[in-house]
Amino acid sequence: MRTITHTAERRTLDGTPASELHFCHNRREYTPGVAAVSTTPSPGPTALPAPLSAGEPDAATLASTAEQTAGALLAPAAPHRLADVVPAPQQVQPDPTADWTLPAEAVIVSSADPAALAVAEQLAQLLRPATGYPLPVTDATTPEPAGGIALVLDGSADLGAEGYRLDIATDGVNVTASTAAGLFHGIQTLRQLLPAAIESSTPVTERWVLPGGTITDAPRFPYRGAMLDVARHFFAVEDVLRVVDHLARYKLNHLHLHLTDDQGWRIAVDSWPKLTSIGGTTEVGGGPGGHYTKADYARIVSYAAARHITVVPEIDLPGHTNSALVAYPELAPDKIAPPPYTGTEVGFSYVDPADERTYDFVADVLGEVAALTPGPWLHIGGDEAFKVKGEVYTGFVERVQRIVADLGKTVVGWHQLAPAAHLDGRVLQWWGTNGEDPTTVDAVRRGARLIVSPGNHAYLDMKYAPDTPIGHDWAGLIDVRKAYDWDPGTHVAGVPTEAVLGVEAPLWTESVISLADIELLLLPRLPAIAELGWSPRASHDWADFRDRLAGQGPRWTTAGITFHRAPEIHWPTTPIIPTQPNPAVPSQDNTTREGANRI
Repeated sequence: MRTITHTAERRTLDGTPASELHFCHNRREYTPGVAAVSTTPSPGPTALPAPLSAGEPDAATLASTAEQTAGALLAPAAPHRLADVVPAPQQVQPDPTADWTLPAEAVIVSSADPAALAVAEQLAQLLRPATGYPLPVTDATTPEPAGGIALVLDGSADLGAEGYRLDIATDGVNVTASTAAGLFHGIQTLRQLLPAAIESSTPVTERWVLPGGTITDAPRFPYRGAMLDVARHFFAVEDVLRVVDHLARYKLNHLHLHLTDDQGWRIAVDSWPKLTSIGGTTEVGGGPGGHYTKADYARIVSYAAARHITVVPEIDLPGHTNSALVAYPELAPDKIAPPPYTGTEVGFSYVDPADERTYDFVADVLGEVAALTPGPWLHIGGDEAFKVKGEVYTGFVERVQRIVADLGKTVVGWHQLAPAAHLDGRVLQWWGTNGEDPTTVDAVRRGARLIVSPGNHAYLDMKYAPDTPIGHDWAGLIDVRKAYDWDPGTHVAGVPTEAVLGVEAPLWTESVISLADIELLLLPRLPAIAELGWSPRASHDWADFRDRLAGQGPRWTTAGITFHRAPEIHWPTTPIIPTQPNPAVPSQDNTTREGANRI
């Protein structure tokens, strides 16, 4: 706790006599060590007081300024350390003397670039609900905080494509980056350093203090993602946008959507309309299913892009295709429509690899999806096609890979694609469980890169413990520590770190039927995967991560986000926000979906 000793003359925390505080008339700040000098002559015994000049503050303004300064001097330290961030930053330099309090009149000043201004407005939208402050956004050629927050787009800064520098001082906050993505990641760090009450959707009484110092940060891997299976159970656009928000909060930059499977086809294809009108009407358990129109999908892609997240669409081939065969039986090997499937088995369906009509279908579908997807990736699945073997399988994959390349996209597929001939840029998503895979290693030697998603560490549909009410256990139980304690860079034996593009956490939804279910399985394991993808390996420390993760719990509770209270995490047991609680936010069960702040 900070204290001030009362002596004959009051002094500030840095020792400056209070009589030497010089108040700047226009900026409402003081400069230590500069004596205030009167600019009006002292009146004689009978003279009238000289009038205030136009630029001088009146007594009320001086009193208000003095009150603000005194409040800052007497304020307790920031409630968080500069390092209390998930994922762990690359470099942290705390300055306990430089804590900053967000004032009600603060302005957010941005570089004039439209992308930077968009991030500034996102920051304002994030901070306004809880603070109740107007937080106007403006731009400048050379942004300066002037007591507020400056977002500086500096192409000469050596911060990389997604890195940022966050400087917090008593006179304001600077976020500097070479790109808008870096600025966006920087404001996510700023968000976590504010009190947990910042997640409230209604104003609360709080001192919005940031700990002083500098964070310099950049990601370890360029690809950091999560996958949502919307085929086994369909999820509305709003639910997907909520998942995007969770990814953005922890600096993940890819959302892989598993759009097609035996149980349902979820993306509209104009040239093959029955894929959704027939194939999209089922899901696991016999529910109504559903699909995304092209406008729905475009909305998801746009929303994600605004948060610097790339959507990776997956059309699973040649297996996992029963919903397509129900709609178009000419694609089936026997040309007979199978019955709709609402179970959870795998490996029984496939499109006919010997029929040219199949490749027309593939080209049409991938072409329409590619046209809707600005990102570079097209995921073609490729796993568990148990009835398409050997050269027939590799021949099918090689033709589909060429279709993807002809569309100007980079092919991604599950690691079962490995035996097929290499295509420049090809990415394999590895989901094994033992770290030994000579076939994948050979594909890497031929030029493939890996996205690492080990089933026994990164599959978020696995249960936390035997009593977890939803999820699977075929890859084992995955508690938070198991999700955290592995290294994507060295996990697959024989694959060098430089061949690892990144890490992804898949969530399959055979047992997941609601947004609350999604959040229960994502959190708190998603931040663990995010830290593996972002933070330097040297910073990996379970005890430290566990403590930082615990601080996220009050934020999720305040935002109305469901999460699993993992027993290995020391979640805070006392209220973090003692003032003006929002009655819409639960205090115990963490299951309320309303009132969450959109990023």
